[in-house]
Amino acid sequence: MESAILFILVLFLLFIGAPVAVALGLSSLIIITFFSNDSVSSVALQLFTASQNYTLLAIPFFILASAFMSTGGVARRIIRFAIASVGHFRGGLAMASVLACMMFAALSGSSPATVVAIGTIAIAGMRQVGYSKEFAAGIIANAGTLGILIPPSIVMVVYSAATDVSVGRMFLAGVVPGLLAGLMLMVAIYVVARWRNLPAEPWKGFHEILEGGKQAGWGLFLIIIILGGIYGGVFTPTEAASVAAVYAFFVALFVYRDMGPMKGIRWIAETDSDGARVGFSGTVYGLAFFFVWMILTFFATDGWEGVTLSGRALVGAVLSLVLAIAYVVWRDPQSNPGNIPAYLVRGLPIWGRNLSLMARNFLPAFFNDETRKVMVDAARTTIMLMFIIVNALLFAHVLSSERIPQTITELMLGAGFNWFTFLIAVNLLLLLGGQFMEPSGLLLIVAPVVFPIAMELGVDPVHLGIIMVVNMEIGMITPPIGLNLFVTSGITGMSLIQVVRAALPFVAVLFLFLIIITYVPIVSTWLPYTLMGPEIVTR
Repeated sequence: MESAILFILVLFLLFIGAPVAVALGLSSLIIITFFSNDSVSSVALQLFTASQNYTLLAIPFFILASAFMSTGGVARRIIRFAIASVGHFRGGLAMASVLACMMFAALSGSSPATVVAIGTIAIAGMRQVGYSKEFAAGIIANAGTLGILIPPSIVMVVYSAATDVSVGRMFLAGVVPGLLAGLMLMVAIYVVARWRNLPAEPWKGFHEILEGGKQAGWGLFLIIIILGGIYGGVFTPTEAASVAAVYAFFVALFVYRDMGPMKGIRWIAETDSDGARVGFSGTVYGLAFFFVWMILTFFATDGWEGVTLSGRALVGAVLSLVLAIAYVVWRDPQSNPGNIPAYLVRGLPIWGRNLSLMARNFLPAFFNDETRKVMVDAARTTIMLMFIIVNALLFAHVLSSERIPQTITELMLGAGFNWFTFLIAVNLLLLLGGQFMEPSGLLLIVAPVVFPIAMELGVDPVHLGIIMVVNMEIGMITPPIGLNLFVTSGITGMSLIQVVRAALPFVAVLFLFLIIITYVPIVSTWLPYTLMGPEIVTR
């Protein structure tokens, strides 16, 4: 009786337009007050306990890192690298857009952010070379969904908080499915491109790939910091999120300079001599290599006996010096080797000018209008999401105290459900709910109900999480509430109906992908369990 009243209250509040958080919290409070033996004081205790959840601390930091990385400059550099990599295939620009979405997804953890950052540039580029607006919009709307599947993913953190499944295992579990989904979309594009005779970009050589990788490297290195730090045992996912936020702030304001007080100021001025440019670039490559070397060796050798900081630094310094000298020799092969130190010295004034500029603008960068806007936008998103999560955890508490999942489990087992038919039911429920609700809110409602049933039927908890995330992906591109549809409509000026029609052919690819993920669990579980072992769940 109580379970029926609870779900009726939630659905009623949602249909009359109440926010998801209010619907979950108010319905839970009504059940506790009038129908449950639980004390009303448990509401305050549960809200306090939810706010102390250490895992949830990762969410605001990942949101902040995403906000800083969602600048036009980062997306533009990633797109250039993607075009250099796959643009020469038939339909290559569209395939490059998918690849760019995959790489940006690994920085943002958000589907709408991926659509906005990549779509605003990629759709215009595809239109210029002859792609229809509908085709371009359909590609971006679908590829943008990878933002919540490829780690780090905010939705995965939410699932982990709701079910106590390891965030680290969930992140690893998203790697292979994310690559598979992107590959399936690119194969579909290639087939359509051959059929429609879509254009291919000219092959620009490996130099363009290296140049594009160099430009995008500072942004893409965030992936190594997050995943390398977590799986190298250096820090927890929550600590990784905070490091990512600081790194994203530094790169956006001081390295790429796409925002803040140094916006538009280039590292190398037009008045700098060729020798100074060569010397400066050589030292940049050397220092960048040293930076990467120190971080990667820290991740790789953490806990090794006999490996010291000074030893790693000495080896890194030697290799960095060799790299800097090699660059100078490559740029001026006719030069006397004795001139190499002179080249490096000529680059020092450029370093001095830029370091002085960064020192003068260090404090102003924190209080700049653009920085403030990013912080405020990230705070708004965090407050909205955390309010939903706290109320959803109260909802989960009511479910547990009233033994609703256990009752549903007994009914399903009595009806002859097994893991195969149960996963069909879960997919249908999530696909239907995804048409009307935001992913995190829907996941927080459904996960506490289906998780105990899945454990009873022997479904792997990590596998279940990936299934739910993929369903959330499809929900973001299905009307009437698919968020990616609205975002794509906003950046293209197309009506919602036009965007739905454009996205529909590629939604079929994601449906096929969902079937594979649902019934081939090794795709999700192989990598996390190979590296971290199986997830242990106490019932």
